[in-house]
Amino acid sequence: MTGSRITAVGHYQPARVLTNEDLAELVDTSDEWITSRVGIRTRHIAGPDEPVDELAAHAAAKALASAGLAPEDIDLVLVATSTAVDRSPNMAARVAARLGMPSPAVMDLNVVCAGFTHALATADHAVRAGGATRVLVIGADKMSEVTDWTDRTTCVLVGDGAGAAVVEAAEESAIGPVLWGSVPEMGHAVRIEGTPARFAQEGQSVYRWATTKLPAMARKACERAGLTPEDLAAVVLHQANLRIIEPLAGKIGAVNAVVARDVVESGNTSAASIPIALSKLVERGEISTGDRVLLFGFGGNLSYAGQVVHCP
Repeated sequence: MTGSRITAVGHYQPARVLTNEDLAELVDTSDEWITSRVGIRTRHIAGPDEPVDELAAHAAAKALASAGLAPEDIDLVLVATSTAVDRSPNMAARVAARLGMPSPAVMDLNVVCAGFTHALATADHAVRAGGATRVLVIGADKMSEVTDWTDRTTCVLVGDGAGAAVVEAAEESAIGPVLWGSVPEMGHAVRIEGTPARFAQEGQSVYRWATTKLPAMARKACERAGLTPEDLAAVVLHQANLRIIEPLAGKIGAVNAVVARDVVESGNTSAASIPIALSKLVERGEISTGDRVLLFGFGGNLSYAGQVVHCP
């Protein structure tokens, strides 16, 4: 086995749905104001008794079931999150315990909104190097817990949830080379800091960076996979803002691709946004096994990571 592939995906979102009309009762905003600026209409919000690892475990269990695997088949668990409350046990260890895994390696990655694509690349590298044979890769965040619900510029954006993928060894690679990096001098543009920790961002700076710099990076990720954007069946960008996603998809040049727009119903779920959106495309049959899909995450630090994968 010299490559790796995604064999299954799954996602989970809390039952409670918060609409724009609901938010208008909390802060000075309206459905028109929110949709015209970010395109979001609803988001799912976890309750106080739904911690990050519970969200992650639900998504992971669905991905395992779809792959036809048992918890003991997994030898590495990677959880991308920036909203873990405790330092130890980490979220990966807690997910492993919830699912009854006997002895996997367990690691968390905090790369905020680009966390899942970083974790997916890490899983690919581990499998190719022989360090793992089956990896559970999870993006999970409870953004509602780090949100200032009196700040209308940020509280309208966020949602909670988790998405997961099973990565297994394969004879041929079905996860393309990652393009990743960061812009450290812009690290302040997206923040979760303070006591208590609160999410804040410089929205215009992120918007300008994403819409001007990211298209060339996305095309380079396609080149590394030996493809052109026209070969893509789908584009799944970090679900930050519909007003970023739509122009970006056009600038990338993926003219034949389905563009994930899950942000409309889920809001910005940080590290969970890409795997949730990918899982929904698969679940709805909008993409088929073997289809080439561009995943590209960007956000805090200012970090970015993208790769082309084959649909499970």
